[in-house]
Amino acid sequence: MPKPVHILGFAGSLRKQSYNRSLLAAAEAYLPEGVTLEQYDISHIPLFNQDVLDSGEFPEPVQRFIDRIAAADALLIATPEYNYSVPGVLKNAIDWPSRAPGRPFNGKPVAVMGASDGPWGTIRAQLHLRQVFVFLNAFPVQQPQLMVPKAGEKFDAEGRLTDEAVGEQIRALLAALAAWTRRLRGETGAG
Repeated sequence: MPKPVHILGFAGSLRKQSYNRSLLAAAEAYLPEGVTLEQYDISHIPLFNQDVLDSGEFPEPVQRFIDRIAAADALLIATPEYNYSVPGVLKNAIDWPSRAPGRPFNGKPVAVMGASDGPWGTIRAQLHLRQVFVFLNAFPVQQPQLMVPKAGEKFDAEGRLTDEAVGEQIRALLAALAAWTRRLRGETGAG
């Protein structure tokens, strides 16, 4: 039996009824065997301030986030697209740990997905996020890609996913992330 894979998932939106929070919540139902998902709320992370960092300690909410990233085997990020790019709250959440000792993103397998009301899903935000991964030395899953366009048609009023085709895409992305994580860990027979 392969070693379990623990994924830390977070959404790049602070809105309680965000499609991306709903997408992340839906992922719970599509986890492969031996994979767990811990959902993390980034809303308590303060704005990045180099002066605070220079004081010698990370703020407690930031340190907690850094610790959760370090403890995870892999990351799952659900990102909206704001103004053709990554939302500021998501970029801010990433900026803090990028300066942490031990570089918690370094070598970390990561998968990205996103939902938007627009016709293109979150293609540009995901592309920009992949550029950030280059500096972080995080290792993104390249395929499959998961962009949910016209998200208002795919979730009900309570934020539950109603589109089974999207559910199957989530399943495929999570399976690819688990296989990629095991491959990077050097486990034999990992896809």
